[in-house]
Amino acid sequence: MRIGILGGTFDPVHIAHLRVCEEVAEEIQLDKVYLIPVHIPPHKGEKSITDFSHRLKMLELAVSTSPILDVLDLEGKMGGISYTVHTLKELNRAFGGSHTIYFIMGMDAFLEIDTWYRYKDIFSLAELVVISRPGYEIDDISSYIKTLGVECSGISDNTIRLASGRSLIYLPTTHLDISSSHIRKMVKRRRSIRFLVTEDVRRYIEERGLYT
Repeated sequence: MRIGILGGTFDPVHIAHLRVCEEVAEEIQLDKVYLIPVHIPPHKGEKSITDFSHRLKMLELAVSTSPILDVLDLEGKMGGISYTVHTLKELNRAFGGSHTIYFIMGMDAFLEIDTWYRYKDIFSLAELVVISRPGYEIDDISSYIKTLGVECSGISDNTIRLASGRSLIYLPTTHLDISSSHIRKMVKRRRSIRFLVTEDVRRYIEERGLYT
């Protein structure tokens, strides 16, 4: 099987997260895309985030009607600070050689990947799918990859072959200017977030009094 992975804080999950997964799955013919909520994000320092159980539940509600999207609470079970390299190693162990793992990330995150823990290892643990993000452009991805100390062995269309035997695929996707931080601010100001999140997630936030 061809498995997509999208990690994130998802505080809360919104329709742009879901739409990206749907488009990537169709474009590169993935059988399943798993959304994995981070337990403790390494880049947020002491900044508080909503309890993991709430973020996990909102994800489960958001994907409940999709035949392709699903949720894994892997990083919650692993505990501690969530490092992508550890997550991908665990996914490779769990899925074995019967699945090809595609790690999905935005161009904004990709341009900061050199700040990630053991980032070079990520290029050999999964196929990488880098999606377009408004305001984040790069003229030559292969040249940028080489500045990271990662060797490329060729490029074809939107796919860059890596020396590790893996590949990096660049995909333009529908740009929906939605962010979790903006949604939290809107809830705090008692403004409607209808159509920014799924209706189940909107009700969950309202009933639990999140972000107020």
